[in-house]
Amino acid sequence: MTVRRLTPDGMLQPVPYAHVAVGTGTRHVHVSGQVARTADGAPVAPGDLAGQVAHALRSTATGLAAAGATFDDVLRLTFYVVRWEPGRIADLLAGVDRVAAEIGLPSPLPPSSLIGVEQLFEPDVLVEVEATAVVD
Repeated sequence: MTVRRLTPDGMLQPVPYAHVAVGTGTRHVHVSGQVARTADGAPVAPGDLAGQVAHALRSTATGLAAAGATFDDVLRLTFYVVRWEPGRIADLLAGVDRVAAEIGLPSPLPPSSLIGVEQLFEPDVLVEVEATAVVD
């Protein structure tokens, strides 16, 4: 196993992600920020944070697979969310839950960061997801 995840005693709990990931693989995989767009650039789930999270995670899974990786190999996920406020966590997690089984997201998630931003590259894009993985 190239990635081991843990949450040591003394760190904030409960959270839907592990606090620490240890990677022992030799090949790094970096999936750039994925957004709710089809391959030809058409918007997906306008105005729907959960729908956009689900699509961005599906695209992230596609990028990982192209590099011979899965979410089991992910050391870190970063979510950038437009106009973030704590009340939006249910929508974000609903998007994660919507695709977790389909794309093999582990529970708890890999170590994750959620960063609130004013805007992303297009006005209708509500979320962007990046992933870093390691494989042998």
